[in-house]
Amino acid sequence: MRRKVASRWLAGSATVVAGAVVALALQIPSASAATNLSLGAGADGSSKASGTSYGNVIDGNTGTYWSPSGSTGTISVKWGSATTVSSAVIVQASGGGSISGWQLKNNDTGAVLASGSSAPSTVNFSSTSLKKISFVITGASGTPRIAEFETYSSGGSTPTSGPTSSPTSGPTSNPGTPTGAWPSSAGSVSISGTVNVSGTFDGGMKTYCCIGDGGQGESQDPMFKIANGGTLQNVILGSPAGDGVHCEGTCTLRNVWWNDIGEDAATFKQTNGGTSYVIGGGARSGSDKTFQHNGNGTVNISGFYLKGSGKLYRGCGNCTTSYTRHVRIDNVLVDDIDMLAGINSNWNDTATITRVVVIGSATICGKYKGVPKGSEPSYLGEGWNDANCKVNRSDVTFR
Repeated sequence: MRRKVASRWLAGSATVVAGAVVALALQIPSASAATNLSLGAGADGSSKASGTSYGNVIDGNTGTYWSPSGSTGTISVKWGSATTVSSAVIVQASGGGSISGWQLKNNDTGAVLASGSSAPSTVNFSSTSLKKISFVITGASGTPRIAEFETYSSGGSTPTSGPTSSPTSGPTSNPGTPTGAWPSSAGSVSISGTVNVSGTFDGGMKTYCCIGDGGQGESQDPMFKIANGGTLQNVILGSPAGDGVHCEGTCTLRNVWWNDIGEDAATFKQTNGGTSYVIGGGARSGSDKTFQHNGNGTVNISGFYLKGSGKLYRGCGNCTTSYTRHVRIDNVLVDDIDMLAGINSNWNDTATITRVVVIGSATICGKYKGVPKGSEPSYLGEGWNDANCKVNRSDVTFR
């Protein structure tokens, strides 16, 4: 096991958050950067295979999907009025044909926003105002299956109140390419217990500290507990950080940094089949897992930097409930880690991995055999470009 690197946060002139638990309830703008604009929109397409529906790509459920009637076809998301979009996330369901060519089009003008020759995950493009956006599949080995066609606008949300007098807005859904640079702290906030978040919590890039002992104990409290649909952004977690961040349902972690991972950086407990997002940010000095996925649905990690840890992501292999879990990892930089993603292939987990830079060596997609609670999962080996590990060697750069 990797030896834990300890670091101690020293409180100087600190802002004190009084009491053991702080609850924040803020209004989230309906079209913030982390809002999936496809939810509540309309959908249509060129054709649909028997038993599938256009609406399945906008229902927030990765267990349903749309397929064209053949190996090529078009699926579209549409709105009643012009909507600004700057990124899309294409979630594929398992069992379909492998996409070998695609275009993302502004259906209003026919302009191609992006294109590629292998299955996309997160697609970023110039901010565009449109009423209809189309994902065009121009080639595939069989009949593709698209579970979700998510769309996002540009610009971060700025809450009307929060833990600082002038909170900053977070990065957009396109966090940029991680460089390994660590952010400077804007100040210190001392907490004595878990901070409960409902809505959006903007930390103004201050360092929040500290609870727990910095060790691997599973019973430590989290520093932040986020309610379903909540967002934590622009926060640095000092050391020790207890059990990091707990997402009770789907959540968004935008520009969140862990000075010392401790037990886990974040644990995702969602059971609604939806998607949680890690957008930008970074973590360092961990012994085992960084992001622990105990619930179901999907965890989407983009623009993230990880230095010195066991795994970036692990789908729980022995939790009380055995779910099928999915992870999408795109545009990340990892340095001195053991494994990028650990999944349970016997439970049909998937890892879709693109644009990864690894400093050193690491297992990219490790497959395990999930087991009942009380037993230990067995390691089955590394996977490449198969039903569970959706990653090509060309998607990973080793330095």
